Amino acid sequence: MTVIPDIPRERLPSLLALMPKAELHIHIEGSLEPELIFRLAARNGVALPYASVEALRAAYAFTDLQSFLDIYYAGASVLLKEQDFFDMAWAYFERAAADKVVHAELFFDPQTHTDRGVPMQTVIMGLAHACRRAHAEFGLSARLILCFLRHLSEASAFQTLEQALPWREHFVGVGLDSSERGHPPEKFERVFARCRELGLHVVAHAGEEGPPAYIESALDVLKVERIDHGVRCVESPALVQRLARERMPLTVCPLSNVKLCVFPTLAQHNLPALLDAGLCATINSDDPAYFGGYINQNFLQTFAALPQLGAAQAHRLAMNSFEASFATAAEKARWAAQLDEAFAEAART
Repeated sequence: MTVIPDIPRERLPSLLALMPKAELHIHIEGSLEPELIFRLAARNGVALPYASVEALRAAYAFTDLQSFLDIYYAGASVLLKEQDFFDMAWAYFERAAADKVVHAELFFDPQTHTDRGVPMQTVIMGLAHACRRAHAEFGLSARLILCFLRHLSEASAFQTLEQALPWREHFVGVGLDSSERGHPPEKFERVFARCRELGLHVVAHAGEEGPPAYIESALDVLKVERIDHGVRCVESPALVQRLARERMPLTVCPLSNVKLCVFPTLAQHNLPALLDAGLCATINSDDPAYFGGYINQNFLQTFAALPQLGAAQAHRLAMNSFEASFATAAEKARWAAQLDEAFAEAART
């Protein structure tokens, strides 16, 4: 068992910023910054309902998930060509590399684009090109996870899966996102069964807006390998015990949770309780262009707001991110060694 060196709290921000980490809950369309939205709109001749970058940013006063999704889908309307998807993902990878992300698993929402007439090939190939370049230039490992929009029908999800299969080599799994309310996981039981037959990894958003029962359905009906969000699990002690026992990862997104009013403030976030319960919790940025910060800002602001989080919890969160990833055992071992070295170096300085 790794002995975590005692790092003075004043040196913790530097350690959080410099330690290697994986990001497992990032919607690539949610990394589309207003400046890039306006550049792509001009390039593609798309009219936006906002007069300026400032006006668009001013609209980011969300009251719940749906109020965010309305603007999210409007922003995605500027994505039309393969180069647009590449540019969006590349902008994320540049930030991720600076934040010492060594592995990223990117969610993408093809229905957001194919329903506008954008070919599936355009979406996947643009993103895949950026993943290859991120590995070549930054040594950053990247995978794609195709997400179904849960407010759409099961038939639409099946159609999307079939449209994507010619490019199966470019994505490692499927997920389930968009509005939880009124759309329980079991709505997509047959789609996920088909995905598992195809050898795809499966994950699902559950327990952000939805109740603990949605987490249980994601586990028992969809048979997911990770729960995205999952913070409402604490409402069911039996569920918390199960998640701990099964080492079921939770991809927690602190700034997003506050921005979407899941928690009133970061100081009231339940991340410490999740870790204390032995859960495989991780920190991620979700939709960073809209929620106020990429992964390091999520670490820095969360640790600043929650003084009970220290070096031991930082190490655990990073190790959890490697454990919960769909990377190879050799990759995970390499990143774990890099993490231990980062902590040893922090203790020496």
